[in-house]
Amino acid sequence: MTTDRRRTLRALHALVLIALSQVPTTSARPHRVIQTTTIRVLDPNCSLEGRPPAPIWPSVPGIEYTFVPRPTSSELYLWNPEAYQIEDGQVQVSAAVSTEVTGVTSLSSTFLSSSEVTRFYTYTPVPRQDTSKPPMSTSTTTIFVTASPISTAVPSSTSTSASAGTTPNVPLPAPLPTSTTSAGAGTSTSTAAPAPVQSYTTSVPEGLLTSLTTSEVQTVTAAPPENTTGAVHTPLETSGNPTKQPFPSLSLNGSTSLSLINTETLSGVGPTAKPHITSISAANIFQPIASDAPPAQIQSRADHPVPRLGIQQQQQRLQTNKFYGNFYLGGQTGATWTHPYSVSWSAGQRQTYSFGLAISHVELSQASFGQKTSSDAGDSAYFANLLGIQSLVLSAIELGNGTTLTTDSLEAFSVNVNLIPAGGTLPAVTFPLCQGMGFVTGSYNSVTPLIESGIGIESVTYAGAVVKGTTFKYRALLSSGVTWLIYVTPRNTGYQENSFTLVSPVSIQGPPGFGGYIQIAKVPTNVTDAEDVYDGSAGVYPTSIDISGSVAGTEGTYTLSWTKEGPAGQPLLMFALPHHLESLASTDGVTDVMLQTTTKGVATAVQADSWTLVEPDLPIGMAFNPWSPTGGDLGTLPLDAIEAINAAGTTELAQDMAAQTNVGSMYYDGKALAKFAAIVYVIHDMAHNVTLALTGLQELQNAFALHVDNMQKFPLVYDTAWGGATSISTYLSGNSGDDFGNTYYNDHHFHYGYFLYAAAVIGYLDPTWLDTGTSKAWVNMLARDYANSVTDDTYFPFSRSFDWYHGHSWAQGVVSSADGKNQESSSEDTMASYGLKMWGKVINDKNMEARGNLMLAVQARSLQHYYLYTDDNTVEPAQFIGNKVSGILFENKIHHTTYFGSNIEYIQGIHMLPLMPFSTLIRTPTFVQQEWDAYGFATYAPTLGSGWEGVLMANLAIIDPETSYAFFSRTEFDYGLLDGGASRTWYLAWSAALRQGSYGSNTKS
Repeated sequence: MTTDRRRTLRALHALVLIALSQVPTTSARPHRVIQTTTIRVLDPNCSLEGRPPAPIWPSVPGIEYTFVPRPTSSELYLWNPEAYQIEDGQVQVSAAVSTEVTGVTSLSSTFLSSSEVTRFYTYTPVPRQDTSKPPMSTSTTTIFVTASPISTAVPSSTSTSASAGTTPNVPLPAPLPTSTTSAGAGTSTSTAAPAPVQSYTTSVPEGLLTSLTTSEVQTVTAAPPENTTGAVHTPLETSGNPTKQPFPSLSLNGSTSLSLINTETLSGVGPTAKPHITSISAANIFQPIASDAPPAQIQSRADHPVPRLGIQQQQQRLQTNKFYGNFYLGGQTGATWTHPYSVSWSAGQRQTYSFGLAISHVELSQASFGQKTSSDAGDSAYFANLLGIQSLVLSAIELGNGTTLTTDSLEAFSVNVNLIPAGGTLPAVTFPLCQGMGFVTGSYNSVTPLIESGIGIESVTYAGAVVKGTTFKYRALLSSGVTWLIYVTPRNTGYQENSFTLVSPVSIQGPPGFGGYIQIAKVPTNVTDAEDVYDGSAGVYPTSIDISGSVAGTEGTYTLSWTKEGPAGQPLLMFALPHHLESLASTDGVTDVMLQTTTKGVATAVQADSWTLVEPDLPIGMAFNPWSPTGGDLGTLPLDAIEAINAAGTTELAQDMAAQTNVGSMYYDGKALAKFAAIVYVIHDMAHNVTLALTGLQELQNAFALHVDNMQKFPLVYDTAWGGATSISTYLSGNSGDDFGNTYYNDHHFHYGYFLYAAAVIGYLDPTWLDTGTSKAWVNMLARDYANSVTDDTYFPFSRSFDWYHGHSWAQGVVSSADGKNQESSSEDTMASYGLKMWGKVINDKNMEARGNLMLAVQARSLQHYYLYTDDNTVEPAQFIGNKVSGILFENKIHHTTYFGSNIEYIQGIHMLPLMPFSTLIRTPTFVQQEWDAYGFATYAPTLGSGWEGVLMANLAIIDPETSYAFFSRTEFDYGLLDGGASRTWYLAWSAALRQGSYGSNTKS
């Protein structure tokens, strides 16, 4: 062979290898070749396997060659260099393939596409000349050259995989990719496992794609990818979550010796305002609580133990308890639920090995239901939805190993997620995520779009323009039989219509340099006009949400208004949850497009740029006294009850208040302060024993002052990193679970709501206290921490805990979780709103009081659907509602259990305590009666002999106040039957008042 010929052949072969390998650069995604497999080359010049004498096959990083003189198996071979020839600018190669090793085929090196998983080339068999053998297939076949997945150990935690409701035991999906954190940038860089090998056949209509009509269909023939069913996650992740019971182990039996104060020495002490009202008006309830810095005794520190991974600098204080937390926690690959969709960063893992944003939607039929236990009255202990399904993935060719994920614009309802290529500074794709969004939208920045699927794509149909000249539609039929819609809105002026090509069974590729956005939506079955609905809102997407609200009389309204991008004439499509549909001021725009959510029933699509929701029955008359929706304020008691209350109050105020209110936990301390506040109030306003009440008030003020002065066992600090008031405990110990995870922003509304209530009682009984020192500023700091009313507060985020979209709070802070945010106490959630309402009342902040009333009304509605289940509940699965309460409600599952144990009284009782005036608002007599009967509490409660017995018996007052009062008014009452946040004094007043008001069915003994 001549030198010139060798040089020519070497150059030609280099073209093939470049097409196959696409060696990584800073702007292109890297090619990952099978590490343990070689490209086998047939070269008749070789007498033995090995490299021929002349180096005519160029060396390419990541590719190895084995040279053989003749075919020995059904593997794909490159033929010897003599077979290369130039034809129409493409390199043609002779090759043998599959079992037809004796047949000569033509291999085209035309580079059709690239993805993280694959590099593609096609070959077309040449008809065999030997007619004595069967004819060869003439179909065009495309070959994936990819790498094998890395073998990883299966985690020891229990998990199951399920399809169509089955619950076999299988391991979790492959572990998350190993991430390396850059201390300077605070970002995570992901390295992917290699992907498996697959071959398939594609069929593209003749002619240029840009000239296809809307009837043309691109199809692919291949077995669907393996492991497309996902997995469910059943273990409770205890790291950073509470594992202690919700009250401390303390001796509550008190002495009867109490030194009463001389009330004549007190000046200015006593209520100056009515504790309850009949009307309230507030035109804008989202007004600032305060704007000053935390009090000087609260030291600041910037070394919070949880890094702000990939979070870009922003003006608003960072959110800690919102739906998108998994994007900046852990490996950044946990799912985020916008409802009805979930999204997650693929990070080179799962079925597609992509680096894009995976989109999933699961049906209830796919959920896994846990086997019933002795703690469950329902048919299942839990139901959990599948994780790891990558129905479609919005990605780009440029995203590969070294991709980083960042977030910006972290707000209460929305966030931007950015994917930045290795070595880049600008995002290749930005995903604006909003709760309830009708489409998942990816905004592309001059890159090559890649839409991938872990389920498999059978066909893609171009449906033409739905918004003339701006938005173009495709239908993608997945191997599961489900159709997803793809809407393409280019910003490029020279965009060629229909430029997206089905290039493999798992990927669709768009044109290079694409600028614009792609939207994805799932077509529900049996909704004939679903595509028309989606078409009517295609091309627009929400970027953020503003909330406003007002209260007039007993009616409250709140409006969610979306900021949007796209054609002005197109209305947004947003999904409403069941409690939204019930309270929408107008049904205009409500469609028949419905999709299942994971834990909130069926969501309904609404075409509108804003929603106004109405709560007509605000509990404005609820104050410190026992209260019921039908009886109103129940502050008048019979003489026998007053005598019993004074006796119990005398005993309980003799307890060591200082010790009970300073146990090294903001949660326990707050509960104890609230307990003594309730005692003092009842004795003063309901039992009319002013001397005893003010004696207790003085002790209560001293105990509260210890916290205001920040002298408790574990003081608060102001965390400048995330923006909040947290316990110093974890800073000192390194234990994320200290004080129920307070340092990690867990349960702040649970903890601080008790303080607000206690402060409200103190301020009501002694208005001068409000102007003493920094008492008011300190309590306002706690209110701003968990229930801030504005977005531009310099120190605290807007509404850290309460989620105005879901209608309840999330307790989990900056702790990553496979199943998303969670909350295990609906009653303490409501206590937080009640504390806010009462503190606003006492300091005469009408907006705060009105806002608290509206939050209580929203909770009363939402909790009936998602947490507290009567027999006629149609939102949650029928197999689960028999449990009567949720247990722990996650975004992806509901587990009838608690973090601190699975006893019946724990699971049901954590949704009861504290029993306070708001309890009758959220726990209806129908619900309480059904729950009482379902668990046989009449015989079960007396066997407990602990504080949980007192909780159950106080709850009984809602349906049978007579029996409840008889229990607490026993002559020889055992104070060990009370939890650390409750008192006999309050329970006597509570049950006697409900008895007096004839509330409940009064039928249970």
